[in-house]
Amino acid sequence: MPLILLGAPLGNPDDASPRLREVLATADVVAAEDTRRLGRLAQHLGVTITGRLVSYFEGNEDRRTPELAELLREGRTIAVVTDGGMPSVSDPGFRLVRAAVALGVPVTAAPGPSAVTTALAVSGLPCDRFCFEGFPPRKPGERRAYFTALAGEPRTLVFFESPHRIADTLRDMALAFGEDRPAALCRELTKTYEEIRRGTLGSLAEDAETARGEITLVVGGAPPVAAARPSDAALAGEVAALVAGGTDRKQATQEVALRHGVPKRDVYAAVVAHK
Repeated sequence: MPLILLGAPLGNPDDASPRLREVLATADVVAAEDTRRLGRLAQHLGVTITGRLVSYFEGNEDRRTPELAELLREGRTIAVVTDGGMPSVSDPGFRLVRAAVALGVPVTAAPGPSAVTTALAVSGLPCDRFCFEGFPPRKPGERRAYFTALAGEPRTLVFFESPHRIADTLRDMALAFGEDRPAALCRELTKTYEEIRRGTLGSLAEDAETARGEITLVVGGAPPVAAARPSDAALAGEVAALVAGGTDRKQATQEVALRHGVPKRDVYAAVVAHK
């Protein structure tokens, strides 16, 4: 029988899918990040959990994974549900998925809400290419070095962050990425007090002390860096090299102009000046 990962509502319980309801009601075992929170969700959905309910969170994940893996090996259906979003994405689940794969047990999902894609979609920032970075390092020195390494990343970046660290994180990002880098701070997604703050890293950092609740931060990628224009001597040298290889001078001039995005007349002038 399979291991089933359940996409749980981020905040609004009405975002729960019919399949999530079905799996919660029929699974042999439901491994929940917070059993009390799941109980409240099940009550709202009118679902009775008939299987065994166990806690499965960061503090007991290492210990409980072998127990759950043994139940999978025995043929039990296990559902994993976290406090919100998809298990394994900065939440418990990855270790059990890996154990199930090693046992040859089918792993599937009842897809549902995701803070990553929800925040990305409402951010107003490019969504065609992005990377998810999870929670930044907690220690200031490690965090600054981490952001410095990401400063040139051209894709849109998505992070999770605690409200207790968001102000420091935004200030460190502004130093590493530049205060003018566009960003969106998304808090309490799909909850009653959902808020999307859009602006620059500098402006968001100024107001970060008031950010509370669960936070997903979306940051625009690094702008493209324009290549330096080659010197006239270098342009003339490239044309000369092509001509020496048998290319017609006019064609060589055009090729070099296209290669560097330089007007053809400028390349021609460089060739004349360096005869």
